[in-house]
Amino acid sequence: MQPMTIQEIISAVHGVWWNPREGVPAVTAVCTDSRNIVPGCLFLPWVGEKFDGHNFIDAALDAGAAGCLCAKLPQDIRADKFYIKVEDTRLALRDLASAYRDRFPIPFVQITGSVGKTTTKEMVAAVLGAKYKVLKTPENFNNDIGTPLTLFGLSVEHEVAVIETGMNHFGEIEYLGELVRPDIAVISNIGDAHIEYLGSREGILQAKCEIFKHLKEGGMAVLNGDDALLDTVEIPFETVRCGWAEHCQAKVTEIADHGVDGITCTVETKKDRYALSIPAPGEHMVYPAAIAVVIGEVLGLEHDEIVRGVAAYEPSGSRMRVVRLPEKRIILDDCYNANPQSVTAALEVLAKTECDRKVAVLGDMGELGALTEQAHYNIGALAAMLGIDCVVAIGRKATKIADGAAMSSGEVLHFMTGGEAVETLKEQLQPGTAMLVKASHAMHFGELVKQLQESYD
Repeated sequence: MQPMTIQEIISAVHGVWWNPREGVPAVTAVCTDSRNIVPGCLFLPWVGEKFDGHNFIDAALDAGAAGCLCAKLPQDIRADKFYIKVEDTRLALRDLASAYRDRFPIPFVQITGSVGKTTTKEMVAAVLGAKYKVLKTPENFNNDIGTPLTLFGLSVEHEVAVIETGMNHFGEIEYLGELVRPDIAVISNIGDAHIEYLGSREGILQAKCEIFKHLKEGGMAVLNGDDALLDTVEIPFETVRCGWAEHCQAKVTEIADHGVDGITCTVETKKDRYALSIPAPGEHMVYPAAIAVVIGEVLGLEHDEIVRGVAAYEPSGSRMRVVRLPEKRIILDDCYNANPQSVTAALEVLAKTECDRKVAVLGDMGELGALTEQAHYNIGALAAMLGIDCVVAIGRKATKIADGAAMSSGEVLHFMTGGEAVETLKEQLQPGTAMLVKASHAMHFGELVKQLQESYD
C-alpha cells in the first residue's frame, strides 16, 4: 500500500479526528484483524453478527497499530495513537478503499459468477501476466472485507487489476462494484449457488447483473455464451459471449480431453484464432480460457502472449488440483466448494480419468434451500450412472447422495463426518485409483486430502 496521510484518510471516510496532534506519520497498511497487525498500520474494527472488533482496539494498538477508525470510542484514549470517529466502520473501509483505488488509472477487470469465478480470475490473471504486472484477488478475498483489502495491495508497479467478487445476497455485487468500478465486467455463469437466499436462478441472475451498475462508460461485458440465463441479458455495453454456441463472438471448437493432463481447444474471435493448451482437467475449462482470450485481446496482448498465458495457468487452492501419489494413485482435490453444477463437472472429469478404479468422495452442499434434498439425490444418481466404482458420501445432507447412488445400483458408503470416514478412504485409495474429493467449504474436506497425502509421505 502506498502511504496515505491522516488527512487523506479523514477526508475519504468523512471522519472526525478525535485527538489531533502534529507529526503523525502516513499509514502504509490497513488491518481488520487485531491478531495480524502490521506495525504502523491503521486498524479498522470489523463488526459482525457474533463479534465486535471495537473490543480489540486496545490490543491492536498495543501490537503496533498507529491508530484506528471507530464507530464508538474506547474508554481510554491514548495520546500516542490516533482515533478517527466514523459512523460505520464497514462503510468507512469501502470509502477508504475507493479513494485509494482512484489513485490508479489502470484497467480493472471485475469477475463474478455462480461457479468458476476464481478459476476465471486465475486464468485471466495468467494471460494478462504474460505482458503486464497484475494485481489479482488473493485466495478467497472476494467479499466486503477482502475486496477492499485487495485494492490496498495496489502499487505503482501494477498495470492491470483482476478482482473477483462474490455474494450470497442482493446488493453485494453492486456494493463491491462501487469499489472496483470495472472497465471489463465478467460473469462466468448462473447456477444454483446461494439459491437459498436469492429464491431462484432468475434471482441469482439479477444479483449477478449488479456488476453492470458500476461498469465504466464505454466498458465491456464478457459472458458465458452457453448459459441460457445469461443469454437473456441486454445491457448498453459492448458484450462478448464465449462458448460453443453459434452466436458466440469468441467461439470454442476442436476440444480434445487429455484427462488429468488437461485439454486442448481452439478459440476463434473476430481478430484471431488461438490453439490453446490448458493445463487443467475438465472441458468446462474452455470458458475461463475463452474469456481470458477476449480480455487479452482488448488489453493489447499479442497472439503468442495469450497462448503462453493460458498455458501458464495454475489452479488456485483446492480447485481440481491433481495430486499424484505412489502406484498410480490420483487425488482430484476439488474440495474448496461445491454446488450441483460444479459437482457435476467434477464427476465428469473423474469419469473420463484413465485409471483402474474411480472413487467419488462427496459431501454436503450448502445454501441450496428447497433444492437441497433433490440436488443431493441427483448427484448420487449421476455418480452411479457415470460408472463411478464407489461413492463415499459424508455428511447429514449427503445421506441423499448415498440414496441416489444406491437407487441407481452404485456401490455406496456413508459416514456422518470426515473423521469417521478417513480410514475407509485410505483403504479405498488402492493402487491405480482416482479419487475425487468434493464438498462445500464448511465440510473441511481439505483435512481429508491432507491426511490421505500424509499416508504416502
